[in-house]
Amino acid sequence: MNVELYIYDLSKGLARQWSLPLTGTHIDAIYHTSIVLSGVEYYFGHGIQTAVPGSTHHGQPMEKVHLGETELPNDSYDLFLHNCNNFTQDLSMFLVGKSIPDHIRNLPQTFLSTPFGQMMKPQIEAALRGVTQAPSPVPPAPGAPAQTTPAPVPRSQAQPHKVRVVTNLTQLDHELASASQTCAVIFFTSATCPPCKTVYPVYDELAEEAGPKAVLIKVDISTAYDIAMKYSIRSTPTFKTYLKAQETETWTGANASQLRSNIRLLIEMAHPTHPHRHLHLPTFQRHIPPKSYILYKTTPPLPKLIQKLPPDTQNNPTLLSMTSFITHSHSPANDPNHPLPTTLPTYPSYLQGLLKTTPKESHFAILDLTRLLVLDPRIASYLAEESPTPTTLLSLLPPTDDPATTPYRTKITTLQLTCNLFSSSLSIHTLLSHPILRESTMSILTTALLDKTPTLRAAAASLAYNVAVYNHNARWEGQGDTVPEDDQVQLAASLVEAIGVEEESDEIRQRIVHVTPVHCGGIGNSVRLRRVTPPQPTIAQSRRGTCIVLCEDFRYHFALRKQFGFVTLVIVWWVFVRVSAMSYVGRPSFVLGKKIGHSDWSLDAP
Repeated sequence: MNVELYIYDLSKGLARQWSLPLTGTHIDAIYHTSIVLSGVEYYFGHGIQTAVPGSTHHGQPMEKVHLGETELPNDSYDLFLHNCNNFTQDLSMFLVGKSIPDHIRNLPQTFLSTPFGQMMKPQIEAALRGVTQAPSPVPPAPGAPAQTTPAPVPRSQAQPHKVRVVTNLTQLDHELASASQTCAVIFFTSATCPPCKTVYPVYDELAEEAGPKAVLIKVDISTAYDIAMKYSIRSTPTFKTYLKAQETETWTGANASQLRSNIRLLIEMAHPTHPHRHLHLPTFQRHIPPKSYILYKTTPPLPKLIQKLPPDTQNNPTLLSMTSFITHSHSPANDPNHPLPTTLPTYPSYLQGLLKTTPKESHFAILDLTRLLVLDPRIASYLAEESPTPTTLLSLLPPTDDPATTPYRTKITTLQLTCNLFSSSLSIHTLLSHPILRESTMSILTTALLDKTPTLRAAAASLAYNVAVYNHNARWEGQGDTVPEDDQVQLAASLVEAIGVEEESDEIRQRIVHVTPVHCGGIGNSVRLRRVTPPQPTIAQSRRGTCIVLCEDFRYHFALRKQFGFVTLVIVWWVFVRVSAMSYVGRPSFVLGKKIGHSDWSLDAP
């Protein structure tokens, strides 16, 4: 591949005309250089930039130099020491082992060796502090038709959480379109505006602070004439703000405090703080520590457990290694950082093979063995990061075709194993992000919450708590929901129904009631549970008293709304606790002035 050097004159001929009378030294040009390789122009400005050859804002090169051929398929810009010419020199030496012309590379030293250059150096450095070259359009794919105008930089290729510098209307329209669902700020500046440069650091800081919540744009109207004309910009600095694609405010002046307050207010308007955060509810307005996850650590008699496995595998070295590791891990003198077994790499294939050769009614023994292994977060992470797919976890937690035909022992060990996978953040992420694993988890969870066996309902409530806490923490840390909303709605409906039908165990009911506000507190859209029996002002009944009543016309919906859901739920939850404490079997309970009766409920889309 040919390697070419593109040479530009940034002064557009002025250096040749005025250098001798000003400095006493003739300077042909103020050089900017770039390397062209395989149809792409590489140059250094705000980091390494790329462009279609000759399409940058520098115009056409004054000279093209063929440097040779090659077989090969930083933001620290300094005008005198680390500039575009230093970059092309290093890249040229790397590619072809040849230096660019000395008169280009040594221009800073030539200029600084003159008295005028020494005098001007501090002023030049101060004027250019924080100023870098503008980003360039992205080159088209090979074979694509040439573009007559520079293409906008795709959002995915823009500098993340940094000010986006645009040079024409096409790029500006693209950036504003990318912020149509959030907010944007345009900073109109110019190369001859000293006050503008004083707020450059503040604007950069606000861009990093805003992250993906806002698009901060900078336009130099001394070069972007079309933008200046369209927006009628008469002075700099001028700022314009946009909320949901609508212009909201325009102001001028280099007031850093005003800039900070206006942009932060704009972001708050585009992304209002959830009303839950305004409530004084310390129990929910905090990060819940991972140590609160419910794990099942009881160790059964291992010899009896192994007897459930095929006889020909009971003396397998991998199985012996597993039992030895479990025994050592659960000993009183256990060191949590004790070495992992050397046979760990054989565990996944052994477990997968064992599931294939063991009768389904004995799968619980394999699940229970794995439950004890994944109590060590290192093993849980090891199983979760199998590449390209978590095959072992998919084998252990397959989607259940018919929960009614699944043996009880398989159900309970599956629930307990899934709870224990919360020992590692990596295994939690895999469990809730992989579509099949998440579907399997939500299926057995929502089914078990309504199972007739109390131990299954208790284990399901524990798993629901773990899922709710992980999702709550993700919301609290600003990561958004990790569980899709459809699954959240399904789980919320199951929790509400489970509260209503739980009659055997106060402990299970209290556990579910404790989970419900943690889980439901952040569901975004409406969750409506509509009656299927004749209208009555109820949602569910328990002989010990029940929880929630909301009426909407004659349809009687239970709605968890984004603006009011958490407030309503907390009030209702508090009423439920008070009512449950006062009620007894056969005694009618009242919630919000309405008598509670019996009804059946089903999920209804908003």
